[in-house]
Amino acid sequence: MTSDRPVGIAGAGSIGCFVGGMLATGGKRVTLLARPRVIAEIAENGLRLTSFDGADHRLSANKLALSENPVAFADAAVVLVTVKSADTAAMAEIIAGHAPEDAVIVSLQNGVSNLALLREKLPGRRVLGGMVPYNVIALGAGRFHRATSGDIVIERDDADTAAKLSVPGLKLRATDNITGVQWGKLLFNLNNALNALANLPLRRQLAQRSWRRLYADQVAEALAAIEAEGIKPVSTAPLPVSWMPPLLRLPDALFEVVLGRTMKIDPEARSSMWEDLQRGRRTEIDYLQGVITEIADRRGLAAPLSRRIVELIRKAEADGKGSPGLTPEQIRG
Repeated sequence: MTSDRPVGIAGAGSIGCFVGGMLATGGKRVTLLARPRVIAEIAENGLRLTSFDGADHRLSANKLALSENPVAFADAAVVLVTVKSADTAAMAEIIAGHAPEDAVIVSLQNGVSNLALLREKLPGRRVLGGMVPYNVIALGAGRFHRATSGDIVIERDDADTAAKLSVPGLKLRATDNITGVQWGKLLFNLNNALNALANLPLRRQLAQRSWRRLYADQVAEALAAIEAEGIKPVSTAPLPVSWMPPLLRLPDALFEVVLGRTMKIDPEARSSMWEDLQRGRRTEIDYLQGVITEIADRRGLAAPLSRRIVELIRKAEADGKGSPGLTPEQIRG
């Protein structure tokens, strides 16, 4: 990766705008491939990147290349894929037609299937898996707010892509086990749907034991399914994934101590799936709980809670009224 060639952001939504903006703040050339609405918003307001830790960066629009035409990737050294999982195949075709053969492709997406799909659609190219541990909220007027803590993790390669992409305020760590990391992230992401159904800020939701017990029971179902597949998930937090269910079931005061030591959450943070429901967009439920129910079907396992959550999210999508604001008891049915 040469320093004079840009980093392309393939699908500049909340994560893409934040990561791309931070790279630009750190001195990288950045091209955002985005929808016209996002381009117009940044062109009018510039890009403002804020964080739960008080960081506040502002970029004028002329510090970025903004385009809805993928020809902008013609000289990209790296392309970071940040689209929703359902759009991965289509974005792979765009990359194949417009990005240089030597560009490094990095998936910074939720779910566990995108890396394999990108490699299938982009044969002969260097495609790396990645994981973004935090969520980013689009606040409008070009502002994107990082609401939780953690460092991006990407697959280790001989070119040391993780280190070369790291800039002040945006650290990327390399891992030798991206598959395990992605499965560990999936376990944490199972709360995305609960938060979307709850219509509560994440911190308020997780402060309530009834919600955490629901989350714990769902993680227990998922761990049984993953174990049946012979997969060993790697925790995205300092604690082993096997500790998740018992820790989530702790009394409120004890859990607050544990949470405060392992993860920082902005008081108004919400999941990306909540934002999808509010904006009337398709969610990634099939790539989260849907993965667990698919394994359960193949392995003859019961996963009633995961199935129930899939049904409720699909109903909320169909209703088009945003979050239904359910209680834990209503979700359990």
